[in-house]
Amino acid sequence: MTPEEPPRPFDPELAALLPALEGHVPVGMTPDRLEHFRALSFPGIDEQIGDRPVKCVSRTIPGYDGAEIEVSIISREDHRTRGPGIYHIHGGGMVMGNRFSSVHPLIDWALKYDAVAVTVEYRLAPEHPDPIPVEDCYAGLRWMADNSDDLLFDRDRLVIFGGSGGGGLAAGTTLLARDRGGPKLLGQLLQCPMIDDRNETASSHQYDGIGVWDRTSNLTAWSAVLGERRGTADVSPYAAAARSTDLSGLPPTFIDAGSAEVFRDEDVAFASAIWAAGGVAELHVWGGAFHGFHDIAPESALARACIAARESWLERLLRH
Repeated sequence: MTPEEPPRPFDPELAALLPALEGHVPVGMTPDRLEHFRALSFPGIDEQIGDRPVKCVSRTIPGYDGAEIEVSIISREDHRTRGPGIYHIHGGGMVMGNRFSSVHPLIDWALKYDAVAVTVEYRLAPEHPDPIPVEDCYAGLRWMADNSDDLLFDRDRLVIFGGSGGGGLAAGTTLLARDRGGPKLLGQLLQCPMIDDRNETASSHQYDGIGVWDRTSNLTAWSAVLGERRGTADVSPYAAAARSTDLSGLPPTFIDAGSAEVFRDEDVAFASAIWAAGGVAELHVWGGAFHGFHDIAPESALARACIAARESWLERLLRH
């Protein structure tokens, strides 16, 4: 191995991409670097839709504790009948990104399933620490379910979807929905979710200074969300779903992660805890994959397999 090569066990096809990502992905992110990563530009909603017959409409709705937040509704231009609903929570470690970050699957699902998707602009830490992010997400989910007639989707076929920090917030929102008596969810789709503030797993120590999201960035983000409570006993399972001691009564769950990322072990443990509680979960760990590989390198062999597995799960879920 030459000095410029990233250490294994990254998949060779993905490892070749890492040098070009330096400075553009949050590795070694300390609080003073947060604004740098927030300022990086990513494709907007118009660019992601392109010339496809899909529309996006934004609304202001009530968030947590009387605040107003934005949501955007993505649907086919010719949407006329009730299909499934997809509620989306964007990634970014709960500290960056916006509701249009990586919404291309929502556009695909609008076209394929005539789904109505809602993506929520929850407020970010550290300006808005826990419980604001997850409570904003729950408020958005309630709004979507309560407005199923206006949005024209089948409330009994509502799926929550999130990746990375958004996956963690999706898991917390699902727990809130269970414990507060609704809305009822048909399933939860969690891609490489960020769910454990303690950072005690083997994988959380293995990936520091390498990859796409490392231990240092994870500690920075969780500290922004939880402050001095991070890693203590005073952390709600709604903020960090791995803290839950009761994962019974959850909807069917899809979880995936890369084997070469911080979140690997906490995600595997979460799936195992769902099974132990008598629930249904499908788990995929992609060998040699770094965090977010399916969005960063969608044409790679691993990403194609990952996306196919995700699409297969969703199609089977929506068939019922």
